Amino acid sequence: MSPTSDSPPTSRLGDSVKPEADSANIRISAEDFQKFREFFYRKTGIQFDASKRYFVDKRLVERIEATSSGNFRSYFTMLRFQASGEEVQALTNLMTVNETYFFREEYQFRCLVDSLLPEIVARKLDRRPIRIWAIPSSSGEEPYSIAIYLLENWPGIHEWDVEIIASDIDTRILARARQGLYSTRSVQHLPSRYLHQYFKRKADGYQICDDLRQSVEFTRVNLTERADTRGYRDFDVIFCRNLLIYFDDVSRKTATETFYDALRPGGFVCLGHSESMSRSSSLYKIRKFPEAIVYQRPLETS
Repeated sequence: MSPTSDSPPTSRLGDSVKPEADSANIRISAEDFQKFREFFYRKTGIQFDASKRYFVDKRLVERIEATSSGNFRSYFTMLRFQASGEEVQALTNLMTVNETYFFREEYQFRCLVDSLLPEIVARKLDRRPIRIWAIPSSSGEEPYSIAIYLLENWPGIHEWDVEIIASDIDTRILARARQGLYSTRSVQHLPSRYLHQYFKRKADGYQICDDLRQSVEFTRVNLTERADTRGYRDFDVIFCRNLLIYFDDVSRKTATETFYDALRPGGFVCLGHSESMSRSSSLYKIRKFPEAIVYQRPLETS
């Protein structure tokens, strides 16, 4: 899907002439909130509960103003029926939260190097590349962290080709990830040697080096849309951390089934520390390694 346009849509159902939006007069009723949350859930699998009401209302008003829709009813009609889907993407970009930093939950990277990769390599008789999928990519800290950690800590990096694919539903955040510019806060947990070796100092922060930026492929994916994920196959490891907590049981089940299809037999899924697949799927084998608990697609048996 293309990034959103700067100009408002020119064709909408409903009134042919819209009043100028005034944020002081735009109201989102409880009924409006319910209609929107059901629509957004169908589109993304993300469900907003009542505690998120202020967050959702504020962003809806922002898009109503940006599109000169005037009120929620006109905006929601346009949102549902706009053929290009550009406004759905613009709103999705605004609604998704992308808070992360380099080397977050580093113990899982240790698990990757010390426990997962030795098993994966031992099974690989065809020398096909090791494939890692990071979803959501957010602004790129996680996939770049994986790349740096492998370069620094895995001797096999000199013997094996590694492909890192990073995906997100937010097109705006993907553009930031490809650019690889980060604030001092994002890199605060990195040793200074890493900053010198893998980053370029910029006036407003740090930029990941060209070699690393070219080593990660960023793609736009909606995890709950089968059409989006159909081409994602043959992965050895999937990192999906702190996304499933925003899903309900139905969306969570869809996501875990998608990961199962995307993994090679024996492949692993790493979730966030507060997440679990136990309730949403019985497809996986729970593996308790010294560094972390992960979920494995069972090996095929003859």
